Amino acid sequence: MTASDYRKTFKQLEAKPAILKKYIKHNTPKQRKFGVGSRKCRRCGRYEAYIQKYKLGYCRHCFREIATSLGFKKYN
Repeated sequence: MTASDYRKTFKQLEAKPAILKKYIKHNTPKQRKFGVGSRKCRRCGRYEAYIQKYKLGYCRHCFREIATSLGFKKYN
């Protein structure tokens, strides 16, 4: 289960508040303070291949697409 899809079942459980409360208690992911799950790309939301240098906050895939607009140059 990913960090965002646990909320999808809320719609189904709206009519059953007791079950919804128990579901939320046991199935919400814990808040990550460090590690891979604590940082995600601000453009696409990926957790992998995250670039922290210069406080970019993008994954490498998004960075390759927008690097020239950010002012980076590719040297051969």
